[in-house]
Amino acid sequence: MWYRKAAEQGHAKAQYELGMAYSNGKGVEKNPPEAAIWYSKAAEQGHAEAQYELGLAYANGEGVEKNPQEALNLYSKAARQGYGPALDALRVMGLKLDSEGRCEGTSANPA
Repeated sequence: MWYRKAAEQGHAKAQYELGMAYSNGKGVEKNPPEAAIWYSKAAEQGHAEAQYELGLAYANGEGVEKNPQEALNLYSKAARQGYGPALDALRVMGLKLDSEGRCEGTSANPA
């Protein structure tokens, strides 16, 4: 209840936590589309963990339509903030960030 109240007021960490709750079914019924909505709200505010989790959702088509390019874009945003799991995801994909924060190893450089 408190996460929802804070999330509805625009608190990025609460939006992320609410997304996690819906993603994992903790305290609420598991609902991947609802999780994606809350991750998206936090990701838009630059919350690295939410960007990564939303990237996973796009990579796997969980709660959103599968979109590998959007997953890459979100992983890149989180990686530019130094978020380890996002950096690892890029490494698994054979990519890394260059000195300007662009992905190397692909012709598509996400925003």
